[in-house]
Amino acid sequence: MSVIGAGDRIRAAMLELEGVTVQPHRFGGHEYRLGRREIGHVHGDSLVDIPFPRKTRDHVLAAGQAEAHHILPDSGWISRSLNRPEDVETAITLLRLSYDLARHRGERLDRD
Repeated sequence: MSVIGAGDRIRAAMLELEGVTVQPHRFGGHEYRLGRREIGHVHGDSLVDIPFPRKTRDHVLAAGQAEAHHILPDSGWISRSLNRPEDVETAITLLRLSYDLARHRGERLDRD
């Protein structure tokens, strides 16, 4: 099951963030990027995949906000199914966290 319009809601939320771009993802759906860094990608109205540093990924999983990535469960990636409207809001929150981490990393690199 999926939430009709979830992908559109996520797209609108992501494009509100400064510097975020969208492009087709190589495995289908849409990929959101900040510069060269992928923030995450959305498969239609049903699934979101997001990369995190391992420590953040472990925290997200322990909090029950997502599942281990559906293909790469031992990586830093997480997956969030979009079965209910609340899942869409959680996915947007997690994508914003990924965005904030990417911005912070970019700022650190600019100072080095």
